[in-house]
This record gives sequence, C-alpha cells and structure tokens, in this order.
Amino acid sequence: MRNPSITVKRKHPIDTFLMGAIYLSAFLSVFLLLGIIGYVFVKGIGTVSLSFLTTVTSALNQTVGILGNIVNTLYMIVITLLIATPLGVGAAIYLNEYAKPGRLVSMIEFTTETLSGIPSIIFGLFGMVFFWETLGLGYSILTGSLTLTLMVLPLITRNTQEALRTVPDSYRNGALGMGATKWYMIRTILLPSSMSGIVTGVILAIGRIVGESAALLFTAGSAYRLPRFTEDVAGNIGKCFGKIMEPGGTLTIELYLRMQKGEYDVAFGVGCVLIVIVLCINLLTKVAANRLKPVK
Repeated sequence: MRNPSITVKRKHPIDTFLMGAIYLSAFLSVFLLLGIIGYVFVKGIGTVSLSFLTTVTSALNQTVGILGNIVNTLYMIVITLLIATPLGVGAAIYLNEYAKPGRLVSMIEFTTETLSGIPSIIFGLFGMVFFWETLGLGYSILTGSLTLTLMVLPLITRNTQEALRTVPDSYRNGALGMGATKWYMIRTILLPSSMSGIVTGVILAIGRIVGESAALLFTAGSAYRLPRFTEDVAGNIGKCFGKIMEPGGTLTIELYLRMQKGEYDVAFGVGCVLIVIVLCINLLTKVAANRLKPVK
C-alpha cells in the first residue's frame, strides 16, 4: 500500500498562519487605500463644482477656484519629467550596460540611494540658494521643477536599473551575436523589455511631484494667476512659455494654505482633485507603456 504521506502534501500550522498573515496584510493595504480615498471624497466632493475647477480665487469676483493651481501642477509634472526621465534612464543605462563594475559604480549607486533619502526640506533650501539666488531664477515654476528633478532623479534611476537587470542576458548575447550594435540592442530590446519597470519609476516620480509641498514653498511660491490670453496666437504661446519663469503654487501648496486658514472643506475639495489627477496620469502612463511594449 502506498504511503499517503508521500503523495499527500501536509499543511503545517506555520504555513497556514503565514498565508493568513499575507492575505490580512493585502486586505489591510487595500482597505487603508480605499478608506483614505473614501474619506477625502466624502469630505470634499461637495466643494468640487464646475466653478471650483474653472476659476481662480478672487475676492473681487467672490469666487473660490483652483484652476491656476491645477495648471501650475501640470506645469511642474511635465517640466520635471522632461528633465528627469531622460537623465534618470540614461544614467541607469550607463551604470548597467556600459560602466565596468567597480568602486566608481558602487559609489554612484550609494550616492543615488543616499540622495533619495534626504528630506525634501533640504532640497527646498538647496533649490532656493542655488537655483533662486545663485542662478537668478527667482521664485518660479522652473526653479521648483529643477528642485523636484533632483528629488525624483534617484527614484527613476534606481527603478530603471532594476528593470534592466531583469532582462535575461540571452537577449543581449543573441542581439549582439546577430551583428546588432550595442546601442541598437539597448534601444530595440532592453528598453522595450524593461518598460514596465521604467513606467513604475515614472509613476512613483509623479506621485512625489504631485505630493510635494515643503520644497516648493521655498522655490515656486504660492501664486495662482493665469495668463491673460488675447487673439494674438504667437503672443499666447509666448505667455505659456513665459509662465515657466513666474511663481506658481501647486495643488498641494493650496491645500496646505487652506488648512492653515481653517478652510477644511476647500482643502478636502483640493484633495479630491489631486487624487483624480494622479489616477488619470497613472492610467495614461500605463496605456502609453503598453503601447510601447514589443509585440510577442
């Protein structure tokens, strides 16, 4: 007779306990996320309206709006990612594919990890001293974006490195063995294969950009004015680019100021808009990444 202990896998109590702990942790994570989002929406959804989203705060017109802050937030996201993503991905490609392992690479990786752990207020002080005073950029969206670039650059670099390391070496050897150049192999094989990891880094960077307030208080200010457009198309384009050099308060800055004034309903309304913007940007980024994936 066959011994049942050989064919039947016994479940140890510790295995059952650990499996239950894993499911409990996952449930708590989802519950906390849904709980926070639900609480913010319950408190703030009543404040959100078409007027709230399409006007700026004006005592003269007696309006309360955040359109200027939304525009400033989008400026911050776009400018920061345009600078940080090529630099971060390029640095990761160099460290992973070109640089020879040694003290230099170890020192760069250690420096990158240390940079990602510096408090944001320190970045704000550095951005104020260097970009604002030394370079003469003043309180502006560009100063805030450059400061945020320093903050999210390690995040994008490290995520891209880890994504590149997950690509099997057989892909590299096969491409090079067929006569492809190293850059062609990186551009057509490695980057598309590691796109999900790169997108993860970009999404995390977007979350930090949108949620940052301390550093921007020192570098970008809290203005929420919008450009006044006319019928001159060229002039309107110039005003859009010129806004980069003007102060601009993001949604998080507005939320912070509203909380200071005790206007909690407006603050929660800003929180609702922030959550929706982050979700929309993350979905668009995911869709773009899926489009860029190689067809198998």
